[in-house]
Amino acid sequence: MYQSFYGFREMPFNITPDPRFLYLSPTHQEALQHLKYGVREKKGFIVLVGEVGCGKTTLCRRFLNELDPSHYDTALILNPRITETQMLKAILTELGETKIARSQNDLVAQINAVLLDRIQRGRDIVLIIDEAQNLKFEVLEQIRLLSNLETDKQKLLQIVLMGQPELKDVLAREELRQLRQRILVHYELHPLTRTDLAHYVHHRLSLAGGNGRPSFSRWALRAIHKGSGGIPRIVNNLCDKALLAAFIRESDEVNYWDVRRAVRDMEKLTA
Repeated sequence: MYQSFYGFREMPFNITPDPRFLYLSPTHQEALQHLKYGVREKKGFIVLVGEVGCGKTTLCRRFLNELDPSHYDTALILNPRITETQMLKAILTELGETKIARSQNDLVAQINAVLLDRIQRGRDIVLIIDEAQNLKFEVLEQIRLLSNLETDKQKLLQIVLMGQPELKDVLAREELRQLRQRILVHYELHPLTRTDLAHYVHHRLSLAGGNGRPSFSRWALRAIHKGSGGIPRIVNNLCDKALLAAFIRESDEVNYWDVRRAVRDMEKLTA
């Protein structure tokens, strides 16, 4: 409704993980650099944690877009509630293999052969698993065993585990100490500061085609930060609802009360 009224080419605050709209706050820049460092230096295991909605998936897609496709093959697992066998099959499918073994032992052997072939052809392979806090112990143990695959010079597979803060508790379990000892790169995403949030909102408005209208008042931005805790997904929800409220008023400024209405609407959904 408000898109045409304000002249946006597209909606500025969709919650889909579109890397075009990624705003690299200082914490997101650091996270991206940790991912790049871990993969390029072949550190083996990389862990990225952050609250729900803090931008992990969007950051991951940005990271994937920046990897040279002529050098890297990637496997992205978005549904971690699977068995060891399903995980192995998903990795092979993501790597473009069409003839896939059936038994777990044969699957591991096939993955080893595929990785060796790609390495010999000058390619590096990156496995990224989202929502990794949901992985069963048996699956995590299988992933650890995959990290054993190596040549005399390097690991065959770079593994990125992304998840909510609960992932730290999962990895702290005594039975996972061998996996934990292999994690050489770790980073935790933090919420947006009040300053970062203001830049984030203006960044998305500009990318969506905004020409200066509407603006968000200083008090509106403060209310968004308070209501969202600096979590980008919640920021998007509040901004979207506040823009609708400003549109209904036919105003070129989103004010404090527009945001308060948005916060109340959101609280009703979670009550």
